[in-house]
Amino acid sequence: MKILVVEDNPSVSSMLELFFSKEGIDGDFAADGLEGYQKYKDGVYDLLILDWMLPGMEGIALCRKIREEGSAVPIIMLTAKDSESDQVIGFEMGADDYVTKPFSPLTLMARIKAVTRRTQKVEPVSDLIQTIHFTVNKETRDVLKDGQEVDSLTPKEFDLLVFFLQHPKQVFSREQLLEQVWGYQFYGDERTVDVHIKRLRKKINGGDILFHTVWGVGYKFEEHTN
Repeated sequence: MKILVVEDNPSVSSMLELFFSKEGIDGDFAADGLEGYQKYKDGVYDLLILDWMLPGMEGIALCRKIREEGSAVPIIMLTAKDSESDQVIGFEMGADDYVTKPFSPLTLMARIKAVTRRTQKVEPVSDLIQTIHFTVNKETRDVLKDGQEVDSLTPKEFDLLVFFLQHPKQVFSREQLLEQVWGYQFYGDERTVDVHIKRLRKKINGGDILFHTVWGVGYKFEEHTN
């Protein structure tokens, strides 16, 4: 596995370089956003780790630029920002995951494995999902609700919607959703689930009556004919 880390803190970079070496990971490092973008353009990477605050070009801007160019390479953001609004911004820009500083290398490694496992997973099922209100093509990632296109879903919002469409009327805890959709067990911040549910409710017409909060448990998805 080859990972590009764009991080301006030498201590963090040195820690990750040592840890990657022990894990057999080929790590490439850049100290600012512009250098990181150039290395990304010149190389081939299995995953990118971007610090949020960087000289030259901020990590969140770099993430957005990479996504605007059409790349689906997995991206993990490193940041000291841990508010819900900051998480929303990161996910909206196309980040796959979010690790708050300070962090342990083992926690980051768990996220790396989860993100790469999820993005490499191949499911031998039909690419087309049709329900009462939705038609979803998993290959093209097109979403129609009642014949109208649903735009601007982030990759993770799309994955979460597909999971719910495939498991209607079933109640899932936040931990179960983290495991099934994000691909890791108990390493994720449960607020990540809440943020994505909130965004789906906002982006999908009638989403507030499709995604149900089951108090004390989690969430379920249910469609009605009326």
